[in-house]
Amino acid sequence: MVVYSKTDKGPVRHSNQDAFVMGELSENVVYAAVCDGMGGANAGNIASETAARSISEYIRSSYRDGLDNYGIEKLLKNAIVSANIEVYNLSLKRKDLSGMGTTVVVTIASKNYAVIAHVGDSRAYIADEDLKQITKDHSIVQDLLESGKISPEDAKVHPRKNVITRALGVEEMVIVDTVTIPVKEGSSVMLCTDGLTGYADEKDILNIIKTTSQENVPQALIDLAIAGGGGDNITVALVTA
Repeated sequence: MVVYSKTDKGPVRHSNQDAFVMGELSENVVYAAVCDGMGGANAGNIASETAARSISEYIRSSYRDGLDNYGIEKLLKNAIVSANIEVYNLSLKRKDLSGMGTTVVVTIASKNYAVIAHVGDSRAYIADEDLKQITKDHSIVQDLLESGKISPEDAKVHPRKNVITRALGVEEMVIVDTVTIPVKEGSSVMLCTDGLTGYADEKDILNIIKTTSQENVPQALIDLAIAGGGGDNITVALVTA
């Protein structure tokens, strides 16, 4: 398994409040995390960078070969909870960081399975014959979709489409969702912030994943989002066999 990641502030934003980490845990196991910070001034990038670093440190210190999927789910939940405490406590110590927070989507992936944990609206997808969203956004629009009050087409242009209902670091406690999916040969797991999905169609994302050298996919997807307007920071991580 290998992982490729890249981030770009895009042509509109003045700073990049996204962050990512990635690495190898063993010969056939890798991890990656993508965060999208929120907060005034520099608070968003501090939240995302702090969370990404904390999660990476927790994974590296806690992962052991032989962990089953349940054990990995627990590890990822604990990593996010630990990062939540660190970001939240930092926001209490500094007035200029008050209220900061970040989304997070993180995976530990092997040749057979990918275990994913997330908070907020940064997403995980599986790409094979088609592109399937694995995570479910913690957002107002997602709640409206599930209640049948709006259609998927309405969701794409809804005025509150960027309002999330859950974030890391905003409160003392955080609820983490997890999911485990099988990964077959030739499939890829993609993690991304909404700077990609908000400005690129899924069919175009899938086409790039299928037709581009894997190491070049993150940059190609960033270019795709920029061509679509690039109104936000863009971060992509691609895990592939």
